[in-house]
Amino acid sequence: MLVPLFWLSLLLLFYIYFGYPLMARAISALWPKPVKASDEYRPKVSILIAAYNEAEDIEGTLQNKMELDYPSDKLEVLVISDESDDGTDDIIERVASDSRFPVRLFRQVPRQGKTAGLNTLVPETTGDIILFSDANSQWDARAVSQLCSNFADPDVGYVTGKMVYVNKDGSLVGDGCSAYMKYENWLREQETRLGSVVGVDGGIDAMRKTLYQPLNADQLPDFVQPLKVVAQGYRVVYEPRALLKEEALNDSDSEFSMRVRVSLRALWALKDMRHLMSPFRAPTFAWQLISHKLLRYTAFAPLITLTISTILLAPARGIYTLAFLGLVVFVALAWRGHKREGKGQPLSVIYSIPYYFMLLNIASYKATAAFLKGEKKVIWNPRKG
Repeated sequence: MLVPLFWLSLLLLFYIYFGYPLMARAISALWPKPVKASDEYRPKVSILIAAYNEAEDIEGTLQNKMELDYPSDKLEVLVISDESDDGTDDIIERVASDSRFPVRLFRQVPRQGKTAGLNTLVPETTGDIILFSDANSQWDARAVSQLCSNFADPDVGYVTGKMVYVNKDGSLVGDGCSAYMKYENWLREQETRLGSVVGVDGGIDAMRKTLYQPLNADQLPDFVQPLKVVAQGYRVVYEPRALLKEEALNDSDSEFSMRVRVSLRALWALKDMRHLMSPFRAPTFAWQLISHKLLRYTAFAPLITLTISTILLAPARGIYTLAFLGLVVFVALAWRGHKREGKGQPLSVIYSIPYYFMLLNIASYKATAAFLKGEKKVIWNPRKG
């Protein structure tokens, strides 16, 4: 019993993290679906920002949008303040008074969360394309142009950009993003060639306004909205040239809390959109959604069974003893990575990959436990978990 459990758990984990990406790469190479983009396409756009007590970041974010390389007469920004009480509204109004394009402030009372805020903003927009920015998002000057170039293809309904991690001084972390984000971005490239990606960044996304569907307040907009676009017969694609600079979270508690929250809302989203996992509707996308999301969020289960079977089989020697030693080394590196981060020390790949792998799976375990209890997360304090 232990031997089959060991091998089944190992094979499932291999499929989740390596098998599916390699299969996606192979299929996308054999039957690619290129995007018919045009850098000359310049639709009118509306940038939407939901903010709650963002006095520290909102001015920098709005100034960043003013520096975008895009025609002023085709650009507007709408900000909804989710009952902010730290002066966020005053800052927005002051910046708006000197803006080269319309910056409009809306206020949501009582506090209802980001999703409800976006539902309020969308009917107020005048653009053909709506873009989503976080209240602390710093975009590359050409980001809007590069996102919108993909909408020249009538089959494209949603476009997501590329997030890169930066230090507080704005310099890139390592070569631009963590090993995890490099892995995710590479996979998004393969999925785009397949037809549609199944995961987006949320802080630098764009979609056709005509495809927007109001969501429930507890639904995760940057997970559910792209799935609704796919359900309407349009593609969701990745644009690696459109860059979002995100300050790296060096606080492991904040990172963990954020991952638990995102994972919990994603699980509810998968439940809400479970019809897309039916192989009779769109078999390729169903395979992608199950492999990339459902199995990824529940990968902690085969990880637990692999750990237990490895420990119990270790005395049998041979490959099982080697597997046990490998497990010990992996966990030790993850723990060392956790301790180094806690001291503010930089993490090399040898520490960051085991550490982040464990953090993600423990967060998924906690989120799944909360999901099974029926818990939901609608509002939270940004950047603090």
